This record gives sequence, structure tokens and C-alpha cells, in this order.
Amino acid sequence: MSGATKLVQAPRGANAPSMTQDELTRAYRDMLLIRRFEERTGQLYGMGLIGGFCHLYIGQEAVVVGVQMALKPGDKIVTSYRDHGHMLAAGMEAKGVMAELTGRATGYSRGKGGSMHMFSKKENFYGGHGIVGAQVPIGAGLAFANKYRGTDEVAVAYMGDGASNQGQVFEAFNLAALHKLPCIFIIENNQYGMGTSAARSSASKALHRNGEPWGIPGQKVDGMDVVAVREAAREAVTHCRGGNGPYLLEMSTYRYRGHSMSDPAKYRTREEVEEMRRTHDAIEQVRRALLELGVEEVTLKATDDEIKRLVADAAQFAQDSPEPDPSELWTDILVEA
Repeated sequence: MSGATKLVQAPRGANAPSMTQDELTRAYRDMLLIRRFEERTGQLYGMGLIGGFCHLYIGQEAVVVGVQMALKPGDKIVTSYRDHGHMLAAGMEAKGVMAELTGRATGYSRGKGGSMHMFSKKENFYGGHGIVGAQVPIGAGLAFANKYRGTDEVAVAYMGDGASNQGQVFEAFNLAALHKLPCIFIIENNQYGMGTSAARSSASKALHRNGEPWGIPGQKVDGMDVVAVREAAREAVTHCRGGNGPYLLEMSTYRYRGHSMSDPAKYRTREEVEEMRRTHDAIEQVRRALLELGVEEVTLKATDDEIKRLVADAAQFAQDSPEPDPSELWTDILVEA
């Protein structure tokens, strides 16, 4: 089955304010880090160094990078199992993330969380979550904590299009709207929920309107355009910081790989994926913009080389790190309140 390219792509962000050269350079580097990290993750998984489930973020980099550029320190983030890109964008170190992926003691969760369940309190990243949609009410809870403490911090809860119709998602919408919680709900619509296209699995064809029964404003955004994402995220953040309650963003994006490393993705054609890469790739868009601004090709190549070295060092660090001691099985089980 093909057809994702027939799904409506959001406007290219032509009306969105341009980023400065420095902002574009930052976005380029951050997206490239995620891309190269995920490519290396796929290699290590194929070598048997990463076990369990593993969901790559390749193709969707503009979403989390653009949103992160609209946030400030203290804002909270929670997401699903396709989470490595979110960790890196939030400021978590590549070495610690890779070490966790390989189950090492130097990982963010000391080797116990793996791909789907690591977090960093320091970076206000409250985890990837393996249960579909489970992170969304947690995001509402983080927003409740922000409001209860009297801060102007927001919480961002990411979900996929496959999770957007889960019952607990709508329960979270209700509570967030009822209590005017500063929560930004983000649907990363990559056109396929596991192996089924959103067109076949969702009666709602405009996911950004899913919050309307609770009065939650929303908009659809070109999730392959980091400028458009940043601008939409700014609007959502301003809305939430102003005490106006939650906001819903549907990011129209696309994953180049299968749902997980075990998914051969035979439900779409190679031509479909190549067409999306050729016409919508977020990193290539920013690369062309930088070249048009006068940045030299050699400068961009140096950035790529730097990122490749950083990722290679992270992979080597992970492989050189020890496995956790068996006693780790008994830690982080109970918290004394």
C-alpha cells in the first residue's frame, strides 16, 4: 500500500518569519546531530549491540529542533518511544544516550532504561514511554505542577498520529482544558501508525482539530520546515505562558525508516520515501538556505565532520563502558516521600 505522499502536506512555511543565519546554523547542527546519531544507532542495532525495541527519528528532526528553539530552561518535555532525537535536542549528551541504548552503566538510566525509557531531570526531560499515548496525561501532570508552583513554565507532550486517538489522550485534553494547564500537545503525524496509514486508521482527517470539543486551539504545521515549526511553537508557548490553557500542534512530518528496527516497511514504496527525501528533507532545506546566505560548502562539510566525530566518540564510549552491576536491579524502585 502506498499513498502517504497523497496526504496533505502543510504549507511550506512561506509566511513564517525567517531565522537569522546564526539560528539557521544552530538548527542545521542540531538536526544533523540527530540524523547522524540515529544512523549510527541503526548500525549498532544491526551489530547486536543494542537490544530490545528501537525506533529511529530519521526524517522528523525539524519537529523537535524547531520546538526546542521556542522553549526556555525549566520547560518540561515528555515523549513516546521514538525519543532519541528529543533527548539530544533537550541537551542530553550523546555519550550518555548511546551508553543507555547499549545498556551500559554510564547511561542516563544506568543501563536499565534502554531505548524507550531513559530520562534526565537536569534537562527537564521526563522520559520516553513505551505504552502508546501514556506520556500524554503525564504531560498534563507536568503542566499542572507548573501551574501549582506558580511558574510560567510550559510542558510539552509529544505523541504520534497512532497515539492521537487513544482514550487517555482525550482525557488529558479534558483535564488540561478544564484547569487551563500550560500544556502544548504535539502530534507528530509521520503519516503511518506502525504499518497503517493515518488516512486508513483515523476518522479525523484534521488531527489539529481534535481538541476543539474542549476549546483547545490548534494548528497544522509543516513539520519538515524548521522555521515554520519554530514559529508555530512560539505561538503555542505564548498562548500557554499567558495563562490561556493548552494548545495543540499537528506536525505534518515523515519517517524515512520503518516504525522500528524490526519493521521492513513494505506497506509503502521505495519511490514514495525517495520522493519525500528529495522534495521535503528538513536538513537539506536549511543547508540550501545557508548556502544562499553565503555560507561556504567547506564550512558545512566541517560541521558534518565534527558531528560524525562526536557520534563516533559516543559509540566508542558506549562500547567501552561497563555493563551495570546486578545490584542495580534493586535501585530506583521506591522513593521516600
